[in-house]
Amino acid sequence: MWGGDARALEQALRARIAGEVRFDDGSRALYATDASNYRQVPIGVVIPRTTDDVVTALEVARKFGAPILARGAGTSLAGQCCNVALILDFSKYLNRIIEINPEERWARVEPGVVLDDLRAAALRYGLTYGPDPATHTHNTLGGMIGNNSCGMHAQMAGKVEDNVYELDILTYDGLRMTVGETAPEPLEGLCAREDRTGEIYRGLREIRDRYAGDIRERFPDIPRRVSGYSLNELFVENGFNVARALVGTECTCVIVLSAKVKLIENPDKRCLLVLAFGDVCEAGDAVLRVNAHGPIALEGFDDLLLEFIKLKQLDVGDPRLLPGIAQAKGWLFCEFGRIGDLEGALAAARACEADLRASGAIDSKIVVGDHDQKVLWEFRDAALGATSKVPGYPDLYQGWEDSAVPPDAVGKYLRDLRALFDKYGYVGSLYGHFGQGCIHVNITFDLHTREGVEKWKAFLQDAAQLIHRYGGSLSGEHGDGQARAALLPIMYGDRVVEAFRAFKRVWDPQNRMNPGKVVDAYAVDVDLREGPPYNPPNPPTYFSFAPNDRGSFAYAADRCVGVGKCRSHQSGTMCPSYRVTREEKHATRGRARLLFEMLRGSPLNGGWRSEDVKSALDLCLACKGCKHDCPVNVDMATYKAEFLAHYYEGRLRPIW
Repeated sequence: MWGGDARALEQALRARIAGEVRFDDGSRALYATDASNYRQVPIGVVIPRTTDDVVTALEVARKFGAPILARGAGTSLAGQCCNVALILDFSKYLNRIIEINPEERWARVEPGVVLDDLRAAALRYGLTYGPDPATHTHNTLGGMIGNNSCGMHAQMAGKVEDNVYELDILTYDGLRMTVGETAPEPLEGLCAREDRTGEIYRGLREIRDRYAGDIRERFPDIPRRVSGYSLNELFVENGFNVARALVGTECTCVIVLSAKVKLIENPDKRCLLVLAFGDVCEAGDAVLRVNAHGPIALEGFDDLLLEFIKLKQLDVGDPRLLPGIAQAKGWLFCEFGRIGDLEGALAAARACEADLRASGAIDSKIVVGDHDQKVLWEFRDAALGATSKVPGYPDLYQGWEDSAVPPDAVGKYLRDLRALFDKYGYVGSLYGHFGQGCIHVNITFDLHTREGVEKWKAFLQDAAQLIHRYGGSLSGEHGDGQARAALLPIMYGDRVVEAFRAFKRVWDPQNRMNPGKVVDAYAVDVDLREGPPYNPPNPPTYFSFAPNDRGSFAYAADRCVGVGKCRSHQSGTMCPSYRVTREEKHATRGRARLLFEMLRGSPLNGGWRSEDVKSALDLCLACKGCKHDCPVNVDMATYKAEFLAHYYEGRLRPIW
């Protein structure tokens, strides 16, 4: 834990960089958590305007020994985007698409570029960037690189790891270099250098040679192995690809300043085959048969997801469009696409439909129209938010939301996972990227009591052992962060974990890059946002905040789970102020976080008279867009009215 002089660090940064330096309590509170179960208040925040600002900020931080964490949209689910560190937020300014080369099919981007902005620019050339998480409207390429993100179309395009050519990187000790694939002869030349570059390449080569046997033995051969570091990319047959080895390192090794990424042809003619099954496990059993027909995406979900959507009254999807809605309890969404050939896509869909109707599916439907396809996909896109804060259920949390198994084992794994839920008395809706064996689920963990936390930790041990037996991965796209890092020895064994530690040490010998995540991580139950002894005050209010908020303003203030849909640059209503300012505090999420921190009392103080909260709410239009668009129904207009009623209590309100 850093114990340096924060005020002196702030002054030094202000004197050196052109970007924005924010060490005030409000800014620190805004960045204290991501979309995970964790909370760590940062030292301060820097919003760099230029790459030179990043280089200088790191130079200043190094003089003070301050840890560094660069983050994207802050939607990470494993705790890797919060730390007691100097936060670098690239999303406001460092968000340019530097170059697109349509002939060679690549783009060069800054880390703050939003994925959908890149995809829109590439689409002009009939191209796209393949990986596309559900947060594609607002996540950033830098965050995706840090996480080794995937999304539904990793089915056709692979992980981010498979879609990166080069990275322009910066180490904590100030070395800037461009890394990518390295042929044997240039590698020998790099290793022979008598400088920091040579030291790094020699260290990487030594790791490869020393641990090659362990890596080959313990790395699962599955599409969605995201846990740990991709040391396999250092093998000769993989081109000693240092860029790809750094993908998924969660800012624990280097800062990414820009990236050259792969573009692919966009299958513009698409149709959707929806298959209904008697049970979601039966849907899992069908994955291999569907994959044989070559879908570009294969997603699955259970009937509990539909129940949650109904209970939350979310305006997403239309259940009447689903086949077998009366009797089915599991569905597969099988997307088929071709370039300029709708009939080819339809032929593949029809062949798949005939095959599956003869071998397990109880109903089916092929959807062609763009509108109906979009409406159906809303079910899947809304899943993360739909499985949080569900009326009538205990709170559901991430913590085992991203496991992955071989695609041919999905059905069996779902049955075993459900049996594990039953053993511990948990409930969770199962959904995810079934075609690649990646299973998402929020679960009714009790993270509020010590007994509940101990039970959760025991579950994690059993679940990790289950994944190991399947030859799977703790994470299929969300990363390890703090949520799963302590479980890595179960998956990989001590030797491979030792190799991960050596890899980090090559890049970050001082352990200043996002410390306590992935390697030598903090314990899974440390720094829990809502864990014991968190017991927020529940002040009297003018609004009732019932029944969905349990009559509690504290519960309402904690309703946001960090999905960040309010940071979208397109579609929907929320959040108009964020779209203008690109400021976290003017997004619905930022305002909700500040209300949560206001009740917590540190670092934010002042309670109902907090000027930081007042400032964040000033640009809220009270348009109710968030109550409609937010997947967890954050109602900022009501929260604003409640806050202002207390803020002005005993004071004259302004007339404007």
